[in-house]
Amino acid sequence: MKIKSMMIAGALIVASMGVCTAQAADTKWQKNHPRREQVNNRLHNQNQRIHNEVKEGDLSKGQAAQLHKDDHQIRQEERDMASQNGGHITKQEQKTLNQQENQVSKTIGK
Repeated sequence: MKIKSMMIAGALIVASMGVCTAQAADTKWQKNHPRREQVNNRLHNQNQRIHNEVKEGDLSKGQAAQLHKDDHQIRQEERDMASQNGGHITKQEQKTLNQQENQVSKTIGK
C-alpha cells in the first residue's frame, strides 16, 4: 500500500511539473497579447479541423479552400485591428473576431 501511495504521489508531481512547463512555455508575445493569442489559437484549431475533415472525406478540397480563405480574412482583420492599437486588440474586437470564427466553425462540422 505504501508503494502504491508513493507511485501516485510521484505521478502527481510529474503531472504538476508538466502543467508548470506548459504554462511557462508561453512566449513574451503570448503573455503580452492574450486576446490576439486566443483568436489566433482558435484560427489554428479551425485550420486543423478543416484538414481533418478533408482527410476524413467530409469536406471537399474546394470547400476547404473557401474555409481557409475565410479564416485568412479573419486573421488579416485581426492584424489590421492590432496595427491600429499598438499591437493589441480590444475586447470588442476580440468578440467580433470570435463571432466571425463561430460562423466558419459551424460550416466545418456540417
